[in-house]
This record gives sequence, structure tokens and C-alpha cells, in this order.
Amino acid sequence: MNKFFTVIFIFFLKLSIFSQLFTVKGKILDINDDEPLIGATVKINYNNLGTTTNFDGDFQFENIQNGDYFLTVSYIGYQNKIIEIKVNSNLVIIPNIKLISNNISLSELEVIADIAKERVTPVAATTISAKYIEENLGNQEFPEILRNTPSVYVTKEGGGFGDSRINVRGFEQNNIAVMVNGVPVNDMESGWVYWSNWAGLADVTNKMQVQRGLGASKLAIPAVGGTINILTNAAEFKKGGIVSSSLGNDGYTKHTASLSSGLMDNGFAATVQLTYTQGNGYIQGTDFKAYSYFLSANYNINQKQRISATIVGAPQVHNRRSISNFYDSVNLSTFRCPVNDSIDQLSKGIKFNPGWGMLDGKPFSWRKNFYHKPKVFVNHYWNFSKYTNLKTAAYLSVGNGGGTAARGRGLQNQNVEGFSGYDSFQGFGMGIHDSSGQVMFDSIVAYNNGEYVAAFGGFNEQADTVRDYPGGNSLQGDGWIRTASMNRHIWYGIISTFEHNFSEQLSLVLGVDARYYIGQHYRKVENLLGNNTYLSSKDLNNPENFIDFQSGSSFGSFSENSHLDNNTLQYHNDGIVKWLGGFSQIEYSNEKFSIFSSLSLSNQGFKRVDHFNYLDDDTLQTTNWQLFSGGTFKTGLNYNLTRNMRLFVNAGYFSKQPIFNSIFLRYRNIINESAKNQTVRAYELGYSYFKGIFDLDVNAYYTEWANRQFTRNMFLDNQDVLYVFDNISQTHMGVEIEYKLKFSRKLQFEGMVSIGDWIYTSNFNATGTILDLYGNPTDDVQDSILVLYGKGLKVGDAAQNTYSFTLKYKPIKNLSINTTYYIADELYAPYNIFEDQFYQEGGQVTKLPVYGIARLGVYYRKKVNNNFISLRFNINNLFNTLYLAELNTNTLDSNGKLFTYDQAQFYTRNKGYFGFGRTWNFGVKYSF
Repeated sequence: MNKFFTVIFIFFLKLSIFSQLFTVKGKILDINDDEPLIGATVKINYNNLGTTTNFDGDFQFENIQNGDYFLTVSYIGYQNKIIEIKVNSNLVIIPNIKLISNNISLSELEVIADIAKERVTPVAATTISAKYIEENLGNQEFPEILRNTPSVYVTKEGGGFGDSRINVRGFEQNNIAVMVNGVPVNDMESGWVYWSNWAGLADVTNKMQVQRGLGASKLAIPAVGGTINILTNAAEFKKGGIVSSSLGNDGYTKHTASLSSGLMDNGFAATVQLTYTQGNGYIQGTDFKAYSYFLSANYNINQKQRISATIVGAPQVHNRRSISNFYDSVNLSTFRCPVNDSIDQLSKGIKFNPGWGMLDGKPFSWRKNFYHKPKVFVNHYWNFSKYTNLKTAAYLSVGNGGGTAARGRGLQNQNVEGFSGYDSFQGFGMGIHDSSGQVMFDSIVAYNNGEYVAAFGGFNEQADTVRDYPGGNSLQGDGWIRTASMNRHIWYGIISTFEHNFSEQLSLVLGVDARYYIGQHYRKVENLLGNNTYLSSKDLNNPENFIDFQSGSSFGSFSENSHLDNNTLQYHNDGIVKWLGGFSQIEYSNEKFSIFSSLSLSNQGFKRVDHFNYLDDDTLQTTNWQLFSGGTFKTGLNYNLTRNMRLFVNAGYFSKQPIFNSIFLRYRNIINESAKNQTVRAYELGYSYFKGIFDLDVNAYYTEWANRQFTRNMFLDNQDVLYVFDNISQTHMGVEIEYKLKFSRKLQFEGMVSIGDWIYTSNFNATGTILDLYGNPTDDVQDSILVLYGKGLKVGDAAQNTYSFTLKYKPIKNLSINTTYYIADELYAPYNIFEDQFYQEGGQVTKLPVYGIARLGVYYRKKVNNNFISLRFNINNLFNTLYLAELNTNTLDSNGKLFTYDQAQFYTRNKGYFGFGRTWNFGVKYSF
């Protein structure tokens, strides 16, 4: 009888257990960047149930009986994944499920581009996803998306469209390698990056990664401060498209359309995207228009080979604000003087721009930038076997455009009080500016036409035969024109990488990097402003070149070739650069640690052709090749302490070739015989903890930069002297912290802290060569060594300490709200070689006031049928904080002390730019 009741009890116990229903939860992510996959399909082999992931990549099954099941996860463009789960508790939370993209072109492109694998590659890196860019960039400049990255400082400079600049670890962007799809895009002559040429890149970026320090690239690139790696979208394997529009402050509008064919049966896929952007500009007189286009195609040749091609370009034209430290009577108080109300009431506001006005009822500016730089990438991937592959990227870039400026002088106005005759800003209601500070362009045209203009002193009758001059009606006279400094170039190259895996742990990479660049530089008459002609007398081959026509500047048209019709003045030269490099890397990795060593060698050649300063039959018109060898050595170790902790260490040496203008002096074919390579030594130590709920990255760095060199012309004792400063050194060290804390699925807090100490560690010593009347060096050398005392001074132009704090909240399904507060401290003005205080010991650099700015972002995405619609709203500088973004001078008082920012003289005696006030942007996107 007891056995009977025991059997009955066990039977009903089991029935009770099996009748309990449980909940299963999980998240689907991209394996490369941990971004949620929205709309992924998840099926469980229980009652044929299925669901899709939400905005955060989350899915959930309810009323599941206990037992063993299989989950099948699928998402278009990704490999399917099947996992086994066990349901035996009230709530089963599955570890994050990460899918691998089927887009082989994109994953292999990451290999070419040396994208660091976070918490695996032993370098300090921060990755920015396309989703983050879409939600947060708005109408900011593209580099500004990196503002919340450790040791990164971004400013807008004068505030024109695309005129921003970026510093990493205190190094300017000509010492930061910028790579697009693994291809270096730093200018081959100067190393600079012109972000206006890449204005459309944000719309097609799949991933953006900042590698601070020497980075993971195997190429010998100028990564002193770091590397910015940008990967554009590959051809989408999912058929569909995107239509989006946005608007913002000061007339900002942007429209984008994209269409993808999807992967066809023949292995072909293509994506095309077009964008149009325009606005009036936050700063007065800085209106802009920009187009961008993007085309990416992929073709699978066979199972072992595939080829992809990408074309990207962004023709643009924008007006600028450019203020001279030497000629324009513009100081900080011209914009604002927050510490003195009486002065501040006379200020014109932070938007003031003295370089524009009205011409024939339309805005017109002295300063305009226009450029078009399309770039073509063709990548070939060849997998010989499971262990061996060859990846090759060939590229071509052509560019045409330039920037305009004023040229000339009013000579009849010397009797007009306060009027120098130049185009520079002398004051409100003075010179060529009216009482509001705008340029009187209509009066300039009238003056150039020979009409009487009382404000300019009468007629333009007096000729100036000493210099180039614009001509009036009599072909001789004074006045002004607008010139354009042009850059036309063609640049092509190839990067090929051979990889062999000896085993799952050991691999070897060998490669070649070849580039060739030709750049034409000249100045042309862009607008005669009512003059009949302009006499160009600087060309030895055509010393009386009367230019009686003008050539406009619209989007950098490649059909514009007025220089072939002798529309050239002041200079015309070619810069030619060739590059051949090889690289290698060996890497060993297992579950516990990974170690690598890489070596790169390069040979760079420079040649200059001067069409103005030398006769055509002069052998000196073209220089010989000036060859410089360089290279890098890097090694690093990553050690996984546990599943959730790792340590890494890396070290490197970089021998960096000099830039073009350090080799050829005085903008002539004068060879700098003392030109030599710069050297960089870098060391880094890092620690990471990643638990999901709390993530932490900490790293410390130390960089030595030595053998820097630059040249300056100075007039001493009534002599024109060329000084070459060399053996300049500086050290940059600091600590960087990134952290992320997830309180719940709805609330997350993240931020960064970077503390730097960047100083010059040597004085600047120079020997001087006396120049003749034509600017050519003589055999006479200045007797004394010129010393600029820079040792111990702070490196300026970038905040050495930065902090950011971000709170992300998801109150309801599909809606996210985030707010960020950013702080910049220990920001100094740059060391200015033309300031007398630095010619004796005890010179000082000005410290700017610490500032903090807040931003707010709201993002909503909802599925409509099988498509998605998203809405976005961003406010930058939420509280309209007044802050000083950069300073260009270090002015002293009568006692030899720096003015501090609580003194009115700090604003009336120094020059620089305030940051933007409050701006906003709203956007809507429909994906189908």
C-alpha cells in the first residue's frame, strides 16, 4: 500500500514539474563590434515558436516547459547559428549570442586596415560604430564624433564647414595617421588632413577606430600620436535602401538616399548612396554647399577569389573665417569679454567674422574653400588554401581645388585716418570695413572701376611698380582682387599583404606598400572685382603677364585649367613624392596570451619643380630626387589573466622622414642639407576588465619625439636671415581610462578620463644663413646661434586633461535618451616663435580656462511592417556655455607676466577663437 502511494506521489510531482512554464531571454550581437542586431530571427524547437530581436538586440520566449532545446538564430547578411540551451529555472538568461557577418569583403577589409581586436590586440583602441555615429553626430564635424575618446581634442578653428582639426595625445593631425579602408590619406607633402575633403565620409562609415600611440598598423605611417582607421560600408548583401533628411540651426539641411541590390545569384552585390548638404553656417558669412557620393560593389569570382570596388567623393564649397595673428586687429574681446561688462557690451559676439560682406546684394567672402577629391579603392582577396591568402588594395585619388584670399592694397588712402590700405581688419568703420565690421565689397568694385570712393581716399590713380598689383581702367593702379591658391594632384598606390598560418597559433605576414604623388601648386586670379587686368611679374619666364580674365571656383571642377592660359601669379610649382615600403609581422596566440613583432622599412623620395623662380632652360628648375629611408619596429604582448581580465604591453621605434617643406626651403629649390629623420620611441602598458555589467580599460603611455626640425625667416640687423631650428624634442606621457557600468537593461553609465603631461624637453637652437635680395642663400652665416628657450614649456593646442560622463536611458521600448558632459582642462596656447619673450629664459605659455559642455541626444527606432523608421534629435552645448576653444598668443603685461583669464587684458590683448554656442539637429530615416 505504501509503495502505491509513493508511486502516485512521484507521478504527480513530475507532472507538476513538467507543467511549470519558464521564461528564456537573450541578446543577439555582431561579433566584431558588439552592436545589437535589430530584427534578427530567433526560433526555438518548442511548439514551433519564433520571435525577432528588438531595438537593443533582445529577444524573449515565455511559457516554455523545462527541458533541453535548440535555438536557431538567423539574420540577413550573417551566418546562422544554432545553440543548445537547458531550461530548468524560472528565468533562463542566455549569454550573448554573437553572429559572424557573411560580408567577407568587410571582414577581410578589417585585416587590410589593421583594425585592432578590442581586448585582444595589445594596443589602446576605441571603436566607434556606425550606429553610434548615426545617433550622435548630427550636424557636427566628422572628427567631433571622437571628442569623448581619451586624449583626443577637437576644435572647429575658425568655424567653417569642414575646417575642424584633431589632436591625439597632444600631437597635431599631420602626426596622426588617418586611414580610409586601410589606405593612408594624409597629404603626401605636408602630412596634413583636410576634413572638408572627406565631408561625406560620416554617412558611409561602417566602423571608425582610434588607435592611440604607434597603433597596430604594419605600415610605416606617421602614427606618432595615433591612428584613425575608417572603414566604409561594403556592398550590402541585403536588398533594400535608405532615405533620410535632417535639418538644424542656421539653415542646415541634409538629404540622403541609398539603394542596395542585395547579393545576386551570380555573386554580385552593389550599394550606391548620394547626399546633399547645405547651410548658412554658425559663423557669419560661412555658408556652404556639399555633395557626396558613394558606390561599393562586390563580385565573387569563385570560391577562392573575390573582388570589391569602392568609389567615394565629396565635392564642396564653403566660406571661411580666417583671422591673421599679425595683420588683423581682432582679439578675443572683439567677440566677447565676459569679465568686463563695459567692454563686453561693445563686443560683436562669437559669430563675428570680419572677412565677409555683401556684393551685388549677395554674401561674398575673401576666404572660400572649394575642393573635389574622389578616391577609388579596388580590393582583391585570394584564399590559396585554408592557411594561406593574399589581400591586395589598389587605389587612385585625384584632387582639384583651393582656397581664396584677398590680394592688393589701396594706395590713395594714406591720408585717411586709420586706413592702412590692406585688406586686413583695422577696426569697425575703418579701412575697407563698415561700422558693423563687414567688408564693403561694392565700394571695392567701384574703386577698382575708377570711381570716386571717399572712404578709400578718392580715385585709384597711383601705380605701384615694385610689386604685383591690380590694374584700373588704365591697366595701372591700385586696388584689390580675390585670388585662389590651387592644388591639383594625382595619387595612386598599392598595398599587398601575404599571410601564411603555420598553425592555428602561429602566423606570418609579409607585404609591400607603394605610392606615387604629383601635386601642382599655383595661385590664380579668381575674381577681378571690377579690375580690367592684373599684372603678374613674379614669373621669370613671363615677367609681364597681364591677366585680363578670371577663373571661378565652384566645387573644384576638373575642367578648370586656366593655369595653362597663364592665369598664374606669385608662384607655380610641382611637388613630386614617391614611396616604396615593405613590412612584415609574426604573431603567436593562444587562449592565454598573444605576442607579435612587426618591422617596416620605407624609402621616400622628394622632387620639386619651380616654374616661376627659375628659367625654363635652367637646370635648377627641377631638383634631383631627395631620398630618405625610414621605418618602424613594434612589439606587443597581450596576456589574459582570467576570462574577464587582461594585461598588455607594447613598445615601438619609428624613424619618420621629414616633410616636403623641411627639405626645400624658402618655397624654392633650395635644399636643406641638414634635413634628417625624426625619431619616436613609445611605450605602453594597459589593463582591461570586462564583465558585461562593468567594463574598464586603463592604460599608461610614454612617448619621446626627437630630432624635430623647422625653419623660419627673420629680419635681424636689417638682414634677411633663414634660420633652421633642429634637434627639438618633447615627451608626452599620461594615463587613460574608459569605463562602462550597466545598472540595468534600461540604464547605463559610461565615460573616460585622460590625464596628460606633454612638455618640450629641449631648447630650440638654430644657425642662420643670410639671404640676398632675391631670397637665395649666400655663403654668409650668422655668427651667433639663435636660441629659443622652450625647455620645460607645456605643449599647446590641445587639452592635456579631458573627462566625459555619459548617461544612457531607455525608458520604453525603441526609445533611448543620452546626455554627455565633457570637460577640457590644462589647455595651453601654442609656443609662438615670433613672440620675443621666448628669446630669453623664463618664457611662459598661456593657460586657457577650464570648460565643460553638455549635449543631449534622443533616438527612436520603430519597425513598420518589415521596414524601420528612426527619429533623432541632438542638442550640442546644451546650456549655451561660453568657452574658449583655442588661443594663438601668449601676451605679457608690463611686468613680464601673463595675463590671467579673470583680467580684461586677457581678452583685449590675446587672439583666438571661442567655441560654438548651442546648436541643434533633427533627423528622420526610413530603411526598407
